[in-house]
Amino acid sequence: MARVQFSRCLRGALTGAVIVAACMLQAVAADAVSEQVIIAGAVKTALTLKVDDLKAFPADQIVGVTVMRRVGDKEIASTVRGVKLTAVLERAGLASADQNDWKHTLVLASATDGYRVVFSWPELFNTEIGSGALVVFERDGQALAEREGRIALVSARDLRTGPRSLKWLARLDVKVLKE
Repeated sequence: MARVQFSRCLRGALTGAVIVAACMLQAVAADAVSEQVIIAGAVKTALTLKVDDLKAFPADQIVGVTVMRRVGDKEIASTVRGVKLTAVLERAGLASADQNDWKHTLVLASATDGYRVVFSWPELFNTEIGSGALVVFERDGQALAEREGRIALVSARDLRTGPRSLKWLARLDVKVLKE
């Protein structure tokens, strides 16, 4: 009898712990939603861009690409739309002390959950990778859902797109590497 009561008590405690954990995860996810992206570091003009600012970029700098994404156990095609990362960086401008600084400059993209990805400046401006790196604000014709943040980043030209794509984009830090 005591064992049955203990088992029920334990089950009730575990259920309560699961509910508390789920609430905490929802709170973290709610805090993680990105409403703006800050462009800072070695730039001429620091920027803070919201979704409406991104949508206001010239039409030739806003593109849509089809990417594959996993939903459950299936991979489905999805179209994302956003501003070319290079256009955002050009608007901020590279603050360089030397004409060759661009050759050893990195762009560190950070999400609100701490995930980070890195691009080199030459890779963005001198290879096909740059044409597929997008600051995304829309998926399949709709604003990004909270689970992705209002602003995300996709690197659609990478052989494996997942590792350098991030949800909840919060910052783009430009860093010139010096010896």
